[in-house]
Amino acid sequence: MHYPVRKAVLLISLLLIKLATTAQQFHFTVSMEQPATHYFHVELSCSAIKDTATDFKMPVWTPGYYQRLDYAKNVEHFTVKNQAGDTLPWHMSAGNTWHISHQKQKAFTISYDVKTTRLFVGTPYIDEERAFIRSAGVFIHPAGKINLSSTVQIKPYTGWSNVATGLDSVAGKPFTYTAPNFDILYDSPFLIGNLDELPAFTVRGIPHRFIGYKLGDFDKQAFMNDLKKIITTATDLMGDIPYKHYTFLSIGPRGMGGIEQLNSTAISFSGESQKDTASRIRALNFLTHEYFHHYNVKRIRPIELGPFDYDNGSRTNQLWVSEGLSVYYEYLIVKRAGLSTEDNIFNAFTGNMKAFEKGIGKRYQSLQQASYETWSDGPFGRKDDKENKTISYYDKGPVVGMLFDFAIRQKTNNKQSLDDVMRTLYKEYYQKKHRGFTEEELRQVITKTAGDPLTELFDYVYTTKELDYSKYLGYAGLGIDTSTYKITRLPNPGSLQRTILNSWLGE
Repeated sequence: MHYPVRKAVLLISLLLIKLATTAQQFHFTVSMEQPATHYFHVELSCSAIKDTATDFKMPVWTPGYYQRLDYAKNVEHFTVKNQAGDTLPWHMSAGNTWHISHQKQKAFTISYDVKTTRLFVGTPYIDEERAFIRSAGVFIHPAGKINLSSTVQIKPYTGWSNVATGLDSVAGKPFTYTAPNFDILYDSPFLIGNLDELPAFTVRGIPHRFIGYKLGDFDKQAFMNDLKKIITTATDLMGDIPYKHYTFLSIGPRGMGGIEQLNSTAISFSGESQKDTASRIRALNFLTHEYFHHYNVKRIRPIELGPFDYDNGSRTNQLWVSEGLSVYYEYLIVKRAGLSTEDNIFNAFTGNMKAFEKGIGKRYQSLQQASYETWSDGPFGRKDDKENKTISYYDKGPVVGMLFDFAIRQKTNNKQSLDDVMRTLYKEYYQKKHRGFTEEELRQVITKTAGDPLTELFDYVYTTKELDYSKYLGYAGLGIDTSTYKITRLPNPGSLQRTILNSWLGE
């Protein structure tokens, strides 16, 4: 190597070192020395910030749960100190913002405690037996700099041996993880304690893990075999796996919900659910729903759901797609995986139809309105009004999805289906355009797939027009008793009807 080249390499190396040392650094440490008090202690080390004052924010909600949770109200004992140990001035504004004054390019540390009161997948929680970090409710970020990276070190309570998360580990540093930006950090919860881990499996060479608190006594290998069939079926449907690893995090046995992430999901799960057929199918449907969300809402997403508005929430008219069609596909995927029966899937849709049709809300609120108003109505509609003039997109959404699917299949001689709509949205908007889709773009994709605008079906989304079940179920050779909403096969269906139904069921 000639000297001038060596000198140039040296200069470049020195420049890179300088850039690395002057880049803004954010390192979180989370400790839990007294879990019985239900507090996390958080320290955030900051360095090389070029300003003399910085606003730090905590989200008011977490993506995946469309309600304000106002996490900042649980923050206590907030302090800021420089490297000499001197306290720096700060004040709070806007309910979720801490304005901190500090020296330019000088390191400082923010310390605070997070009080936890509710065991739920949407909120952080700690007790004597385990800890769950819902990251949006624990970590703050510098305002306007959501794209900056950070690291997180977890210090488990004495005697706890496991930390599980979807984040990548930092090599050589125990219980330390890296997030390329704060969106990814907020999308990655942590489960800590003495946890049970089930036998892992791979699909297309990608590892999948299931880790949880008090999973119970059941046939763990059989359960994981079922889960592998589900994930194989879902990934075959979409034709792609967009993550390097996937983790199911079970925070407890029952009643605490589920929230999806890009490469993990936080759920409640009990091994007791595997002891009888009905409970087993419900549990597999639930797990499939949360898993399929990594496609449908995390990647196939309405354009309003990213970049996220962490200060106010992100409203969209299209949760009927994100949530309603995820319910639709949970039923289909479990059936196509060979884990449920024709009667199971018909009964599932019957339940949704009954729940939707029995309420007076169907006359007052459209599917689009239910999507937009979930921030005030809740995901299942208002239940405490004298007259509940609301609906749930979890009920009407999957039913309308089924009608769309049968219509597309009938219009195209079963050459296209709702599956093709989902694959097109995934490829065109997530993979190619790296963004979500608008309502008009969704309509265009469906119209192109069906070769028809399907105007009446969109009326079912945007108006309270009564659903014509018999017409659309008939395309698949199915009939319905509208007094009970029981779905049955019609006698003597045509060949196209038989083809549509068999293809739809995966037979």
